[in-house]
Amino acid sequence: MRFGSGEVRGDVSPGFEPVRAAFADNILRRGELGGACCAYYNGRKVVDTWGGARNRETREPWEPYTMVVIHSATKGLAAMTLAVAHSRGWLDYDERVSAYWPEFAQCGKERITVRQLLAHQAGLFAFDERVDGATVADLDLLATVMARQAPRWEPGTRQAYHALTLGFYEGELLRRVDPRRRSLGRFFQEEIAAPLGEEMHIGLPAAIPNARLAKLAPPSVLEVMRGFGPRLALEALNPKSNISRALRVNPGSGVYLDRQRIYTREIEVPSGNGVGTARAIAHAYGVFANGGKELGLRQETLDLLAAPAIPPTRGFHDECLKDEVRFSLGFMKPSPAFPFGSGDTAFGAPGAGGAMGFAEPATGVGYAYVTSQMGARLTGDPRDIALRDALYAAIRRLPQRSSSGQAA
Repeated sequence: MRFGSGEVRGDVSPGFEPVRAAFADNILRRGELGGACCAYYNGRKVVDTWGGARNRETREPWEPYTMVVIHSATKGLAAMTLAVAHSRGWLDYDERVSAYWPEFAQCGKERITVRQLLAHQAGLFAFDERVDGATVADLDLLATVMARQAPRWEPGTRQAYHALTLGFYEGELLRRVDPRRRSLGRFFQEEIAAPLGEEMHIGLPAAIPNARLAKLAPPSVLEVMRGFGPRLALEALNPKSNISRALRVNPGSGVYLDRQRIYTREIEVPSGNGVGTARAIAHAYGVFANGGKELGLRQETLDLLAAPAIPPTRGFHDECLKDEVRFSLGFMKPSPAFPFGSGDTAFGAPGAGGAMGFAEPATGVGYAYVTSQMGARLTGDPRDIALRDALYAAIRRLPQRSSSGQAA
């Protein structure tokens, strides 16, 4: 079904019209400025909708090719690269990081496993040495700084959200196991985006014009206070707090936001500066949810991604986010604090402001939502939740999947 009138444009398959209606309600009732939503089901694209404005000041419309930065939803894309490496036999999630990166084995990091690192259990959520844009752009220098970093506490005992650092560690780990020693952004482009025929980037090329990009509109201070809660909001303002050190300083997310050019070009922040369309993100997750053949993924890898998260010895309470959150192999997993999908097999990543992407092998769903109007909810943006609820309600009304994975 095609629709083109009003604020909302795109396509939905028969039975998925409620997702289109939820998107329209986001614009009318939930403060949406502009954005896009896409979903794959059993390997087939069933929702591809967009609308609103990509820029609050100019009111330029969101176009089918509009791309936007997705902040921490980038973590899911970065985790995909390591899953590809695992499927190729380059990487063992339960091996020590230092087996691939010998210089990592110092300052108390000798026994950290890849699994612990990817689950935010390594105690490496902040940098003690100065890290700025120039350091981030010099991968060899950045690797030296990371190798010298000491964990905040004994690895494997506590969880603390590695808001920006995780992607840098992932990037160096991937460089060490890739025979061609590619950066994570280049690997993602060549081994995931290009094979799928989609345009999305970790490290925005200089050639991408501003006309292709949505400009983020920040949430109000009141929205931040409500979304974070007074305690966490005040803690985030303290530059010495765990959450502030992880997210706001040294280098902080501002390293990839450029007021003159919307987003900084040619710099890779694999935990935060993914730029793409909802269509591209949902397509990638759809492949992960439906056997991964297009990317050469092994079933062993997919089974590991779908498995429940393993907590550190002190449990899933996060020392940065001050709530129970579950992570596994670079992805977020569903939890009581942040549910998504319909069960434990789902894996994905949300991003600051509301972006969300995930795969659910049990239902064959690949989903993505992106927006130009940042929200401030830490446990799921109401616009995203409305779209996901509508998607799963539509799926429940369809014939059930057969044992072959096709609609019966």
